Amino acid sequence: MSKYDVIVLGSGPGGYVTAIRASQLGFKTAVVEKESLGGVCLNWGCIPTKALLKSAQVFEYLKHAEDYGLNVKDAKHDFDAVVKRSRGVADGMSNGVKFLMKKNKIDVIEGFGKLKPGKKIDVDETEYSADHIIIATGARSRELPSLPQDGKKVIGYRQAMTLDKQPKKMIVVGSGAIGVEFAYFYNSMGTEVTIVEYLPKIVPVEDDEVSKQLERSFKKSGIKIMTSAEVTSVDTSGKGVKATVKTKKGEEVLEADIVLSAVGIKSNIENIGLEDVGIAVDRDKILVNDYYQTNIPGYYAIGDVTPGQALAHVASAEGILCVEKIAGHHVEALDYGNVPGCTYCSPEIASVGLTEAQAKEHGYDIKVGKFPFSASGKASAGGNKEGFVKVIFDAKYGEWLGCHMIGAGVTDMIAEAVLGRKLETTGHEVLKAVHPHPTMSEAVMEAVADAYDEVIHL
Repeated sequence: MSKYDVIVLGSGPGGYVTAIRASQLGFKTAVVEKESLGGVCLNWGCIPTKALLKSAQVFEYLKHAEDYGLNVKDAKHDFDAVVKRSRGVADGMSNGVKFLMKKNKIDVIEGFGKLKPGKKIDVDETEYSADHIIIATGARSRELPSLPQDGKKVIGYRQAMTLDKQPKKMIVVGSGAIGVEFAYFYNSMGTEVTIVEYLPKIVPVEDDEVSKQLERSFKKSGIKIMTSAEVTSVDTSGKGVKATVKTKKGEEVLEADIVLSAVGIKSNIENIGLEDVGIAVDRDKILVNDYYQTNIPGYYAIGDVTPGQALAHVASAEGILCVEKIAGHHVEALDYGNVPGCTYCSPEIASVGLTEAQAKEHGYDIKVGKFPFSASGKASAGGNKEGFVKVIFDAKYGEWLGCHMIGAGVTDMIAEAVLGRKLETTGHEVLKAVHPHPTMSEAVMEAVADAYDEVIHL
């Protein structure tokens, strides 16, 4: 039996990052992976979807070349080539993780891992043991009883990235990050897209003004949106698919080539031995403390299988914190209230902290500032005037309660607000931090100035 200090079950952005940090801390480390290094994120999620979205964005630029004084005739796209490029990017990233495993002297055990009592893992009938076993098995597309996935006419995100043929019509069920990103991609490629969202607004976790802006932008692009609507059944017996949608006005039948189910994710906790070991679970989440220890000593869990936000950067942060605690470092519990969320459709969305509605619900007396990109020189020069930056401050102490952005490149801007909130900065300190001009990021300073009635460019 091979013995390790740390074995990580799963090699997604939680698992492989955890393994690398464990090795850096001097632990003899192994990672168990049943499919491809990098997990869903690198192979079927975060990375390849961004490659698809970049192709869509470039195609959009080509179609609007005249807006930039350029002449591009007959801009066309090759759907197969777009998909092939995406897969190539994913393969390159997965190979990069292989290099990192080798560089950090981490053993990669290929196969399906199952937990056993006594700090052991069985991988395809070969047993391994470790002082510390970290579960990082991630999640998959959730299936609704009314929307069973057949992988052909009713699909999840994996199939949506590798379709053999571009559909003429697509129904996207769910308008979280996955739903709106694919809606944007396929609409940009020329597919007729309809979004069906159960809640009253799209991207429902975002600030109300952000949701309204995205809805305006999507409708302008030709995406049809149905909110407060529910798909109650699908009929795949014909050439295409017919979806029965229940709305406030009654039932409506939508016809399409494909339905994409983007209604959330389901943790991968089945058949990995949790019951055999006695690890406590609540529904589909493994229960852990602030340092990701389960109720059974020596077993830990991070990422999508735990109750925190199901985000790649959260899984990585949790894994690093977990192994640093194991190594005896002084660590602080992760502040889930300061985790940024990003959605990579066009316009992009990025946010951190409380929405305006949440701040009011918490009883804060607030100052709200907003700066539209239509007033930004850089945005005008770049032809990206849609969207805005919105900031929320506590009027009494100046605490930065929340920041919400929608527009071009905002996913690369949100870190300013995350760092500012981490360092407990105030609105006045942000105002006195000189921002470069012309940039998209100076909209953050301008929004703060608006909150304090000092805005210059509005």
